Order: sequence, then structure tokens, then C-alpha cells
Amino acid sequence: MEELSYVGRVVVITGSGRGLGREYALAFASRGAAVVVNDVGTTLDGSGPSNSEPAQEVVAQILKSGGRAIAHHESVATVQGAQGLIDAAINAFGQIDAVINNAGVLNMKPFEEMTLEGLERHLAVHVKGSFLVSKAVWPHMVKRQYGRIVNTISGGIFGLPGLTEYGPAKGGVFAFTRSLALEASAHGIRVNAIAPQGSTRMLHASALDPALRESLDKLMKPHLVTPGPLYLGHEQCEINGETLAISGGKVCRIALTYNDGFTDAALTPEMIRDRLGEVLDPTSARVWTSATSRYEARAANG
Repeated sequence: MEELSYVGRVVVITGSGRGLGREYALAFASRGAAVVVNDVGTTLDGSGPSNSEPAQEVVAQILKSGGRAIAHHESVATVQGAQGLIDAAINAFGQIDAVINNAGVLNMKPFEEMTLEGLERHLAVHVKGSFLVSKAVWPHMVKRQYGRIVNTISGGIFGLPGLTEYGPAKGGVFAFTRSLALEASAHGIRVNAIAPQGSTRMLHASALDPALRESLDKLMKPHLVTPGPLYLGHEQCEINGETLAISGGKVCRIALTYNDGFTDAALTPEMIRDRLGEVLDPTSARVWTSATSRYEARAANG
């Protein structure tokens, strides 16, 4: 089996001083990539002071192993930080082949304890950060007619108690990925997302039952997530606008579906009530790659 090599490639990874991001950085470097390790080194919920040590430690480990890496400590949730990250990569290595938008924050708690400030912090790091870094690298990738952007969502988009700040932010990244992918293909760029699950400080900060968390620790080894970004960030990856869920050695697709429901030109609320089984019926569900394909199919069917 031919190994996916990153020799001669440059990869930018946000939030890569700890957790899964750290695993990604070490994995890309082990396959020959020059890595830009971005991390502000703050607390898990993003409210604490910054700390340059996590990113520096990852860079030191890569350099010790004979690899190439630099650290970047600014927040990607600001225009200055995101542009500075891309500029640092270009200045150090001359190009950028892949961006892994991994930076994130988490504050899992009951809805009544959540605040607007907390929601805005989640949206800033996850959605705004992914947008700004992608925006900053976009001209470079368009000019080269090549690039790979890998965004990060979460199974939390399906809904989980305590995630009414985190879940909406990840849902925003999911929609951002699908829309940007439609503009990317014409430029030789591929934009996809992963929904990773690994035993990191995010899992340990959750409100899961301790016995369940212990079981997940044994199953969801962080290194089993790294094949996802290693594939999606590579030139051999030709899928676009997809989201892969990855954990514990399993990989599968997350997609949006429509079912047939029913159609009636004299639609009333009572019809919806009385025919709700047809509306919710999953047996006719189909995957749509974009809103455009859905509209085209509906027009074709009258």
C-alpha cells in the first residue's frame, strides 16, 4: 500500500498545541510536512490568559525528530491573527498546501447557565476562526490552483444536553464547509470537514457519566483520529464538501437528507398533523450534495 507522503508540503494547523491538534501536527510532520503549529494556549473555554508553551513544545518535539515546524500564538478569531498565521507560514516555508481548522473552545453546562458572551466566544473561535483562516489562505490557493481545507465539526450537531453554545457553532462550520466547497472545486481546491472524537481534555471536561467516560477513554484513542485529516489534507483526496465522522478506528459519512414527504397544493396545518408519518418517514431519505442539486431535482419533478 502506497503511503500518503507530505514531503515538500506545508500544513497549517490551528489549535495544535494540545489534544487532537497536537496529534495532527506530529502525524503530518512524521510524514514529511513542514507544520505551522498555531495555539493561543488558553483554557478550554477560551476565557483564560494565553500561553505560548503548548505550541512551542510541539514545535520542539517536531524539530527534535528532524522535522520542520514553527509556532504561531495569535488567535484565529481575529483578522490580524488569522492573516498573521498565513503570512507566517508563507514567510517561513514559501507555500501552504493544506489548512486544518481545528481550533475550538468548549464550555459544557445547562442552558440556564449559558450567556451571550459564551455563545459569542464559541462562534468566534469555531465559525469566525474557520472563516478568517480560510479567507486569508484563499488567494494563495487560488493562485496556485491547489489547496486542501479541512474544517472541524462535531457529533454535537445532532444535539446533546449542555451544548447549546458549542453545537450551534459546529453547525455553522458544517454549513460553511458545504458552501465554500462549491466555490473551491473550480480552483483545484477541496474543502471538507471531520467530526472527530478522541479522548482529550474536551471529553474529560464533559458531563458524561464517569463509567462511560472511562469506556470511551479506552476506545477513542486520539491517534485513531489522525488518518482523517491526513487523507483529507492530501492531494489524493478528491472528495469535496463532505464530512467524515472519525473515532475509535471507525470512519463514516455525515450528510443531509430530504425524504419524499407529501405534496398538496391546498396544504393546511391539519394535513401536516394528519400525515405527519409521511413527513417524518426516513425510508425515502436521499442525500443531497448541495441546495442547488435539491432545487434542480425539484424543478425537474415539477
